[in-house]
Amino acid sequence: MQKLGQGVLRHRPATGRTVLIAALAASALCGTAARADTLAQALAKAYQTNPTLNAARANQMATDESFAIQRAAGLPTAAINSTFNENVLIPGGQFVIIPRTLNTQVRVDVPIYQGGLVKFGMKAADARIASGAETLRATEASVFSQVVAAYNDVLRDSQIVEFNRANVKTLETNLRATQDRFEVGDLTRTDVAQSEARLAQARADLRNAEANLIGSKERYIQQVGEAPDGLSPPPPLPGLPASVDEAVEIAIKENPDIAAATKNSEAAGFDVKAARASRLPTLSGFGQVNRNDNFGGARAAVPINIPATQESAVIGAQVQLPLYQGGRPAAQIRQAQARKAAAMENQIAAERLVIQQVRAAFASYRASLDVIRSAEAAIAANSLSLEGVRAENGVGNRTIIEVLNAEQELINARVILATARRNAYVAGFTLLAAIGSAEARDLSLDGITLYDSKANLNRVRGDVLDWSGRPTPTIRSTRTITTPAQTASDAVKPQ
Repeated sequence: MQKLGQGVLRHRPATGRTVLIAALAASALCGTAARADTLAQALAKAYQTNPTLNAARANQMATDESFAIQRAAGLPTAAINSTFNENVLIPGGQFVIIPRTLNTQVRVDVPIYQGGLVKFGMKAADARIASGAETLRATEASVFSQVVAAYNDVLRDSQIVEFNRANVKTLETNLRATQDRFEVGDLTRTDVAQSEARLAQARADLRNAEANLIGSKERYIQQVGEAPDGLSPPPPLPGLPASVDEAVEIAIKENPDIAAATKNSEAAGFDVKAARASRLPTLSGFGQVNRNDNFGGARAAVPINIPATQESAVIGAQVQLPLYQGGRPAAQIRQAQARKAAAMENQIAAERLVIQQVRAAFASYRASLDVIRSAEAAIAANSLSLEGVRAENGVGNRTIIEVLNAEQELINARVILATARRNAYVAGFTLLAAIGSAEARDLSLDGITLYDSKANLNRVRGDVLDWSGRPTPTIRSTRTITTPAQTASDAVKPQ
């Protein structure tokens, strides 16, 4: 299996960029290969069976063929043309009567000079193939980012469901205790009503949390192709760029969307040159062999020797000098120039978008880390507060509503922590994707063979036959129609 992890952060120390690789490799060893119960296994499963990614690879194969199509215009062509004639009605007064003939013509045409049309067409195809390869990289990173988000969504929502279930059980116990104390006159009807209201709200929150978990599990199935089952916590992310400026600098050099837009701009420039070539003269050579066969059935009014077969051959050269083409070349040049201008603007647009994504992901990552620290402190404080409020309520110094509020504050802090951990991981991976370091070549995913786009391109470049082809297309992605509708049952490993 290929190990291409050395590229996770090309501009960071090796100790930082190998963290995620090692963690993913270790997590891939946990559990069986049949289930995607670790993040590494989920990514590997998506790499092989995600339809968006498989379609992108097929589209890149189609783009590779554009080189062969452009090259074909500069290669020799050969053709055989045979015509059989059966004269069923022969007019009178003919000196020579030939009832039937077979005319066969073999012609070879060799392009010699076409004004640069073929050369620039091939260069444009090469640039678009390179752009397609970068787009494939971007698609791969996008799919991986969605898998990471879906994976962490399931983890987060599973935790939130458990928090809410525990809260409902606690509030049910509180309500029974409140009712018992009300029966003995220790509490008022207002205390009971407050406990009942808070329990009803907790049950509604639980239903919403369960619905959110089901939605997250279905999104996971969409991306990975199978239901989540016993998911493990994701491995730590590698050391990310130390500053937003450093992240932007790396992204400008490594982001696949920017690279694809740059290659598209280069291709558009070659299109302009190819359009200009249509006004230049062309030179080609040709050779032609003719054979005419009358099958020995020719008849003449006087005795003459009419051969049954006649053969001839000719070779020559043809020069074509366009003088006027109705304004088509000028229109094609102007069209290509406009598309070049659009490609240049798209290059700037891609750069702007990447800069925005990097800065936003960096800010979200840093903010989520701060939220994690604050939420952990809040949980510790709220746990201590709840313990104290319950004790004080037991001696009559605190009311039931204060106990209920303390319990709600604790569960809110736990939800905030679970959400912040999810947001931090997703934002960090999004940042890796934006700087071009979140693709299969950057990770060590056991059990898969990395797709090699260059292998298909090399095969295309070496193929000049008319009758070659590729295997019949088959579906590589897995369908999810047979996957049962998800429930709010646990989808993560117990901690």
